[in-house]
Amino acid sequence: MFQEPDYRENLSLMLSEVLDDIGVNERIVMRRRRGVMLLETTGTISSRLTDENITFFYLGSQSEGTTTIGLESDIDILACMPKVNIIQDWSEWEHGKLNFLMILDENTTPGYCFLQRLRNDVPLPSTVIPDEHYITDRRGRILFKNTVINHFLQGAQQQHGPSIAEQGQPGICDIDIVTAFHCKSWPQSASGWLDRQGIGIWPTQDMRRYATSTGCFVVATGSKVSEYPELEWRISTSMAERFVMFNLNITQIRCYVLLKMILKSFLNPQDEINISSFMCKTVLLHCIENTESQIWKDNNLYTCVTYCLLELHSCVQNDRCSHFIIPENNLMAGQFTAETKHELSKNICDFIQNDRQRLLSIYIDDLGHRLQVKLNRVPHGVYYFPCSLEIYEKIMTSAYINIANYISLQHELILKHLHNKNIRTIKQSVGKLMTFSDNGNRLEHAAFKLLAPFLFTTYGSILASSSIGENNQVSPQALVWLTAGLNSDISSSRLKLASVFYSTGDMEKAEQILRHTEQQYYSYPVLSICSCHKKPPAVTAEFKRLCNEQQSEDCIKYITAFCVRFIQREVNCVPRELQYEMFRSTQDDMIHRHEIEDCWMDWAVVDSLPFLYFLQYKIYRHLQRHRDQQQALCKLIRTINTDENLRHRETALNILGQCMEQENRPQQALKCYMLSLHQRARNNAANFHICKLLSGLLVSQ
Repeated sequence: MFQEPDYRENLSLMLSEVLDDIGVNERIVMRRRRGVMLLETTGTISSRLTDENITFFYLGSQSEGTTTIGLESDIDILACMPKVNIIQDWSEWEHGKLNFLMILDENTTPGYCFLQRLRNDVPLPSTVIPDEHYITDRRGRILFKNTVINHFLQGAQQQHGPSIAEQGQPGICDIDIVTAFHCKSWPQSASGWLDRQGIGIWPTQDMRRYATSTGCFVVATGSKVSEYPELEWRISTSMAERFVMFNLNITQIRCYVLLKMILKSFLNPQDEINISSFMCKTVLLHCIENTESQIWKDNNLYTCVTYCLLELHSCVQNDRCSHFIIPENNLMAGQFTAETKHELSKNICDFIQNDRQRLLSIYIDDLGHRLQVKLNRVPHGVYYFPCSLEIYEKIMTSAYINIANYISLQHELILKHLHNKNIRTIKQSVGKLMTFSDNGNRLEHAAFKLLAPFLFTTYGSILASSSIGENNQVSPQALVWLTAGLNSDISSSRLKLASVFYSTGDMEKAEQILRHTEQQYYSYPVLSICSCHKKPPAVTAEFKRLCNEQQSEDCIKYITAFCVRFIQREVNCVPRELQYEMFRSTQDDMIHRHEIEDCWMDWAVVDSLPFLYFLQYKIYRHLQRHRDQQQALCKLIRTINTDENLRHRETALNILGQCMEQENRPQQALKCYMLSLHQRARNNAANFHICKLLSGLLVSQ
């Protein structure tokens, strides 16, 4: 079937060009993978520092780079819980751990297992039911229910869910977190894959060898056709599957992307997810395994897609899509009604018979319109769609913003963990982080370089607050850590250092830092970053262009301005006007706060640029540079009125109101506080400022 007429080769090349234009090429695929793997590593490091000790794995299209802007792929996260040892052989039992034995028998669905609880002192089955998450089966075995998932998910959601994504938010990927336990050994039910050899001699033995070293997971999900859905755990070889996907060539990746576009556009009737993208991936991998490797080239892309669709049609017809690594696991078991099966079969046949016309009508990423232009079906200019440069800029901008937002989120979670800890514990957390610099792999080094400066600055500021409280001086040790964290981004750590100097009365040093920081704002198109709020930032065309020119995620240090965070242990480094933000909530307000998402409300948190101009105002006032003082005040007002990316506008209005009080303009101050309350009615220090202002006015009268 692979000896096709010239038009198929021509159409294949045109399709490849279109997919290249929308970002399905080696450069973008590798950049997508790098960005997502960096998020994965950063989340795991943060989890170590917060004592959650969860290991995160990012799976699916986002981590594989097998997606486009128009496909709007979710982020799939597997959260591997600690202190649980899943074994397949008694020799793998570990003393002191929560050990479970994988059970595969006549009652388990292929690809699934039961988990039998074992004793933690000796390698024997447990005979005690510890809580409601266990049940005794007919053989007297203590089995673990998969409904325990809700108990374990909280930590995973805290690390990823609240601030990185919200279902349905525009411009933000939805996330799907599943809880899993790791098994160090390769699943016995997948042993046949190690020796299976298709026509394509793929995956190679080296790939199989590496894949098996990853072991497997058990995921808290039962089969749809199981008699015991609450007791079954799905056996997952997701790390091996990801590694296999990482070894696809660009034609195979483009084939998979096209299959997903066809699936989304035509095959699933009435927007129902009957055929999943994972089924399409599985079909693709079987096709690659059973064809010669030279088939998978750009000039044969059209034929490869057709071949995969024929295989998919056969799967639907036979109600069977065998898992690529565990073939006994039928991914289509219990998936379709007879009516749905008939509809899907009809849709696939219809597409294959009218494939050229159907391809031209794919709306995702304007693929159909782009293809019509490439084939000279319509002249240039009839359709408008973004050029490849615009798309590349959008993809790279999104990647860097995701990384920056994620660094901000993990810093926030670390601060939440350290909020009430003593100096010794905080020092230990810094020491834990340093191990990733000394002993980590490349990704861990990269994550360390992005995350560490924020923790260094916080530690230095805590030490400075302690020494300021004792003798109004900054200890040399505090300065060492504050200096080590200066390059976190263009502003937040520098502003904290300036605030430290301001708090000790060293106005000259503080002013120098502020002047340099303000100059940085004019050197690059800077984007404000804050994970306290979910709203995606507004991005300029200049910022997108700059992102596309960058070769490394280190660029976020020079083009982003994170919000400035002071926990209460840093109170002596915080200007008095900002300290009120640490006590914004009354008892009544507290019930309107989210335990995880609103943890920052016990701190002083302010956007970088308003804080910069506020500090300038205070310092120039102290230095009696009245003209500079008024200029700083005007800049603060203009920033609050015009910067649409401010995330803590109510705080900026509160410090502006206090500036107005110091200018003896009480009515303007009151207006600022009222505007602040309009931004945030509860958990707002403006309530206190209004009472204080009105009380002062009454006393003066």
